[in-house]
Amino acid sequence: MPRETVDPRLSVGGERLASMGVVVDLPPGVPAPPALRNVSWLLADLDTGEVIAAKAAHARLLPASTLKTLTALTLIPRVDARRSYTATAADANADGTRVGLLPGQSYTGSQLFSALLMASGNDAAYALARAGGGLPATLSAMNEQARFLGAHDTVAKDPSGLDAPGQSSSAYDLALIGRAAMQLPEFRAYVTTRQIAFPGRPGKGGKRSTYVVSNHNRLLYNYEGTIGIKNGYTSAAKRTFISAVSRGGKRYILTEMHGLDPSWRAQAAMYDWAFRYGERATPVGSLVEPGTVTEPPALPSATTAAVPAPGSPAPPQAAGDVVALPALRSGSRWALSEAGLAPWVGFGGLGAAVLLVGVFATRAITRTTRRH
Repeated sequence: MPRETVDPRLSVGGERLASMGVVVDLPPGVPAPPALRNVSWLLADLDTGEVIAAKAAHARLLPASTLKTLTALTLIPRVDARRSYTATAADANADGTRVGLLPGQSYTGSQLFSALLMASGNDAAYALARAGGGLPATLSAMNEQARFLGAHDTVAKDPSGLDAPGQSSSAYDLALIGRAAMQLPEFRAYVTTRQIAFPGRPGKGGKRSTYVVSNHNRLLYNYEGTIGIKNGYTSAAKRTFISAVSRGGKRYILTEMHGLDPSWRAQAAMYDWAFRYGERATPVGSLVEPGTVTEPPALPSATTAAVPAPGSPAPPQAAGDVVALPALRSGSRWALSEAGLAPWVGFGGLGAAVLLVGVFATRAITRTTRRH
């Protein structure tokens, strides 16, 4: 059979990862991996980087708070965990989820990283960005870090992961980012901590008051061997997740984007399958090593085709065609019903957008301004 032509922009880690369907190579008698209710996912060996199975691995989607993993990876070497940093009113008034920073109160770098990774505090993200050299410098460093990892589907526009025009990542990139972050001992400590006492307002008699901050990763409490990493949610991104589990000398990493199942049990089922059958699967790709693919692959010559109007069939696409997609509008968020069209960002939706337009053309897109 002739080899399928794929766009090199979508094939970092192996040409099979350019597929928009489930990709897995199993011997006879091994069942397929369990279904996940999401747009894209990737399962890989955390140590070797071998990709065991994936679905739409390079689809560019909104990362929500899983982007905080890249924020932490970038800033842990730059922000002293023992030094104190004073929160500002701008930090405290962050949109979405907050840990509860108080303007004028000091927090150690360690406390801010705990708030960022355990409680997904957007206020902590902005405080850390300031401590790391300011918001523009932090975003520049995050994007430079993504390029170094080979995460070319990733564009960071907000260190908290809140939806921002042009911001994107992919299941493949989240696996690269999560794998790199797990090399840092400090990161591993933050994401496996279940609860900490966090500074609050001074109590009676000037006594320092604290309150409990808990880790939002429910897999950590419910699935044996969980070693991280970070969950996320916005009404447009839906549920996003990077998780990692260690058991019996094997470690796997699982990433998901635009998930529609709020339960931890779906991830647990995938890990059950991985620990039982993962070593019998032939890898379908690999997570590239940091520093080996620092520039995106060269683009082929391309033409631009318009996205069909809802209800109309998608026209045939030639190899290398680029699909023009609606840009995210500044100040708005697009939320999708369970059957909604995924919010592809940039040219990373090539092929996937054509497929999804054809499959989901009749499904409704609703507009919302909710953010979490």
